[in-house]
Amino acid sequence: MLAIIAPGQGSQSPGFLSPWLENSELKSALSKFSESIGLNLQHLGTLAGADEIRDTANAQPLIVCAGILGMKSLGEAHFSLTAGHSVGEITAAAIARVVSDMDAMKLVRERGLAMAVAAAQTPTGMSAVLGGEREEVLAALSRLGLIGANENGAGQIVAAGDLNALAALEANPPAGARVRPLAVAGAFHTEVMAPAVGHLREFATSISVLDPSVSVLSNREGAVVTTGREILERIINQVANPVRWDLCMESMKVRGVTAVIELPPAGTLIGLIKRALPGVETLALKSPDDLDAARDLITRHSEKVEV
Repeated sequence: MLAIIAPGQGSQSPGFLSPWLENSELKSALSKFSESIGLNLQHLGTLAGADEIRDTANAQPLIVCAGILGMKSLGEAHFSLTAGHSVGEITAAAIARVVSDMDAMKLVRERGLAMAVAAAQTPTGMSAVLGGEREEVLAALSRLGLIGANENGAGQIVAAGDLNALAALEANPPAGARVRPLAVAGAFHTEVMAPAVGHLREFATSISVLDPSVSVLSNREGAVVTTGREILERIINQVANPVRWDLCMESMKVRGVTAVIELPPAGTLIGLIKRALPGVETLALKSPDDLDAARDLITRHSEKVEV
């Protein structure tokens, strides 16, 4: 059983989109996306520096468009399951045909802008806690008033909240753990983002949805969601709630996933999959050079299943 997954914010790097745009069809699609959402995605994906693409309002549309272009490059790929990490849930909804590619881009543009506005209201941030026992890490976060905003599995939890509390966590990490500050503008997936939820819910009334063509896992608890309207509602709510990627990976295991392809900008999630699901064949679709290997993997692991 094949799963195709989509990464979240932080997976982007300067110039990563350049090789994909040598394909005229992908470049044309990118131009249409850019015009539709009023953002120069070609510049962001090819010429912009690290600081410019780190900006939430830029990073999120760039990541989703990259995933959509990567999926287009695969052609008619048969797969059974999809999931996305954080903003990658919008990419997953697009490739599962819950929303159109263009509506996915419009939604992620609004998401990035709304989250950037919410983040600017309060000086907050995020730090990765690597290692340590899960319960001990979460207890340490709770004592400092921090939230486990991402539980990514493979010994990785992302703490979010007040900058002083994050500094205290770094100075005195939980036993067996180390803390690495992340270059993000705010405490994503916490109540700090609540103002963005209301804005997105109102915007989403203009989006048409269909029920998914494949199984779609939710970041809330790794469950398969079977209706398009619920998938969209969960994507909106997840902005202010923790991401349980660890449970998404557990669901992949339980459902018998045998291979995983990560769409561009790929690499981060495949690293987690390799540690959490040994024996599952993986491929990070980083550039067009990986397409032949991806198509071979699709041929060997595809199957059609009921959602």
